[in-house]
Amino acid sequence: MSLLNRVAAIASRLAPTGGMLCTCARDEGRRGRTKLLILCLFSLNALAAEPELRVQTHLQPSDSIMVGSLVELQLDVLTDTWFTSAPTLPGLKLDGALVMPPNGHAQHLHQTIDGKAFNGLRYSYLISPNVAQSFDVPVLTVEATPAQSSAAVSAQSQALRFTAAQPPGFSAGEAVLVASGLRFTQQIVQSATPLKVGDSLIRQLTLQADGALAMALPVPAWVEVNGLSRYPKAPQVSDLDDGRGSFIGGQRIDSVTYRIDTAGHYSLPPVAVKWWDASSQQTRTTTVPAVTFEAAANSAYRPVFSISEDLEKLGEQSRVRLSGHGLGVAALLVIVALLGYFGRPLVQRVWRRQQAQHAARHAAWVQSADYAFAQIPAQIDARPAQLSALYLWLRRSHLGLKLTNLGPRLQALLRACYGRQPTEDQALHQLKQSLATLHSQARRHKAATPAALRPLNPVHDKDLP
Repeated sequence: MSLLNRVAAIASRLAPTGGMLCTCARDEGRRGRTKLLILCLFSLNALAAEPELRVQTHLQPSDSIMVGSLVELQLDVLTDTWFTSAPTLPGLKLDGALVMPPNGHAQHLHQTIDGKAFNGLRYSYLISPNVAQSFDVPVLTVEATPAQSSAAVSAQSQALRFTAAQPPGFSAGEAVLVASGLRFTQQIVQSATPLKVGDSLIRQLTLQADGALAMALPVPAWVEVNGLSRYPKAPQVSDLDDGRGSFIGGQRIDSVTYRIDTAGHYSLPPVAVKWWDASSQQTRTTTVPAVTFEAAANSAYRPVFSISEDLEKLGEQSRVRLSGHGLGVAALLVIVALLGYFGRPLVQRVWRRQQAQHAARHAAWVQSADYAFAQIPAQIDARPAQLSALYLWLRRSHLGLKLTNLGPRLQALLRACYGRQPTEDQALHQLKQSLATLHSQARRHKAATPAALRPLNPVHDKDLP
């Protein structure tokens, strides 16, 4: 149905309530039809349903899968509108297989499902089985935000299952490399020409496999050669692409350095890689040739260390000799260790008791009058000034809460703070200067203050018999 027919159908439904509008549209001609079309388009947009999100998965290939081969799990994320941002893809782990997640590149899709047009993106997980068994691909949940959607929506794919078999010519448990093409080369770098004792030789092997993960490439077998010290380097493993982000294979570069310890004729053995050719469906072996070279003597060379000499020295020093002084020191150390081990609980109890006493003394100091008196200068210097520490000191000193009890200086302070012409700053300054005198007066006042209560049952001289 065309857009105009849909608009006409909606207009016919709205005819009972909008007949006058349609009549005006016919009278005004083309301009009226344009207005009616815009009004109906807004009505269609208001009545539009939430966009739909679908997720589909496929395996390529789906059968005849070999151990070490590459299986592509295609994840199609489709919507009937378009995506405002990239979908959020789940992680995938399979026991017994290597999995490489999508690298961010996606293939654009246009499909028609049940007569409805969908647009979407196709992402690829690359799976390389390591063992011959069945693999279950779980349900994958994808979250995306299609256009015209009020919130993010999610959809799930269907679960899949495939089985990997061991290629012919490979025993069970043997590492298998499956590739459609393989290139195996080596490069030799000498530190000097001709080689002498003390010089070094680097052997670098580069393995490139089409249609295989770099993590699945085998490690070359290095062998020990008498008269040479071998120092391997960390391998360089990387994926190969076509220059546009699409995966085409893997690459592994291994390098080892041989240092010449003695003069003579040497031969590094060839290195072979056994692999399954996915194109011809047969087992192949690719080999790099052996490396032979001569090393002359070098009278000026002095090795920094010799493993054989170190072993001989260790053998000579394996006999342990202990003197009387050494035994005494060892016995003393044992005694100290035992005392420390068994005396640890006692030390901990003493330490905890000291900590408790210190905390009690500190708490008593915080609750004392002297502590409150020590806070008075800081409160006087504050802006605005405070006298809460002064009142707290009076209360803790059992002098009451009247400042007038401590002499005319504090009475002058009250008049300066609350009189008709306040001179608070000057009075506070004078108070701070006379805190020591105030403290001594308070002590004398406290000592001279009589008890507030009379003694119970006083005994007078006249009552005595």
